[in-house]
Amino acid sequence: MNAVRADAALDAKSDVLAPALRTLATEREGLVALEEALANGLGAAFAEAVETIKDRPGRVIVSGMGKSGHVGRKIAATLASTGTPAYFVHPGEASHGDLGMILREDAILALSWSGETGELSDLIAYAKRHGVPLVAFTSNADSTLGRAADICLALPKAKEACPNGLAPTTSTTMQLALGDALAVALLEARGFTAQDFRLYHPGGKLGALLKTAKDIMHRGERLPLVRLGTPMAAALAIQSEKSFGCVIVVDEAERLAGIVTDGDVRRNMGNDLLSRRVEEVMTKRPLTIGPDMLLGEALELVESRKISALVVVEDARPVGLVHVLDLLRTGAA
Repeated sequence: MNAVRADAALDAKSDVLAPALRTLATEREGLVALEEALANGLGAAFAEAVETIKDRPGRVIVSGMGKSGHVGRKIAATLASTGTPAYFVHPGEASHGDLGMILREDAILALSWSGETGELSDLIAYAKRHGVPLVAFTSNADSTLGRAADICLALPKAKEACPNGLAPTTSTTMQLALGDALAVALLEARGFTAQDFRLYHPGGKLGALLKTAKDIMHRGERLPLVRLGTPMAAALAIQSEKSFGCVIVVDEAERLAGIVTDGDVRRNMGNDLLSRRVEEVMTKRPLTIGPDMLLGEALELVESRKISALVVVEDARPVGLVHVLDLLRTGAA
């Protein structure tokens, strides 16, 4: 009986997985076709769109109806978060006053798979009347939208994953991917850096990862510093007092000489440890970071090297310390 139930469960799972796998395969074929198109004829129009948008002093107004509109909202959000000011204008609302949101300095990105979305007609007319560049995402270059566009990004024809060939599936995936490609190309063309990215993503884990070591490092009196020649008994007292599980060793010129960690102490237990000098126990070339290192990079170092603290160094002198608990508190880990 149990074997029968197991076979039935397996058959049910196969019934569910078959259309899911078929959907992914069909959409993957659409993305391959889009990649091939970009590598050939579509590439010239794409490059022109990037240059046109990059050179506009205003914003990118994204618009589309139905599923293309939903994709358009995501594209607008991605553009805005990567250094290209953008927002979505619903084509229906545009005909009832929201056209006033669009300035001559802007560029319009209109999405319509068929290119015959009637709700876009007033937006197209407005773009022509006021000289606002119009970029189109459509699969039909000979459509109303395709012919009206200043730059038409004609996506290759693709089979929808829907078994009826009706529900936008492959087509929206291709539109979304082309929008991501446009955003990343603009990001790189503008020289948009991780520091720029941080300005638009201050919240959540991403915001934490984009902070720098100097934002959270312990400094000044909080640093567990000892000089070369310090007895281990005194060094361990400072290590216990500062509670970082290590002491940073410096020379007479305050330059970093090494670090004594809990691991170093364990490896040297016995052998008159307390009477020895720090230079006999310390790790002489500890891993260090600069004050401007992103916490995301610092986290990768902590995890890959299996260490608990990073010494922050500037001009060969320790200026701070970042502990793994600090990364946890900020939400970076």
